[in-house]
Amino acid sequence: MNELERARIEIDAIDEEIRLLFIKRMTAVKSVLAFKQANQLPVLDTSREQLLKHARLEKMTEHEFKSYYESLLDALLKISKDFQKDHYE
Repeated sequence: MNELERARIEIDAIDEEIRLLFIKRMTAVKSVLAFKQANQLPVLDTSREQLLKHARLEKMTEHEFKSYYESLLDALLKISKDFQKDHYE
């Protein structure tokens, strides 16, 4: 097995971990949505979103990946909001 094949196997394993963590995250998002619905709160909480992004980006010390990580955060936040909007009753 060469270096490329080993790297791809590692990526496949990481992708599986990401899939499982995504399910776990979205399950937590469902709990947030249930609370928001029960308390008639809006889906969008801009201040929470800004604080979350700032805190997560501060922890990213691998500067060559930081802008890409920010894009990932933006995508996760959008997916979470879209899910909540689609399921808000």
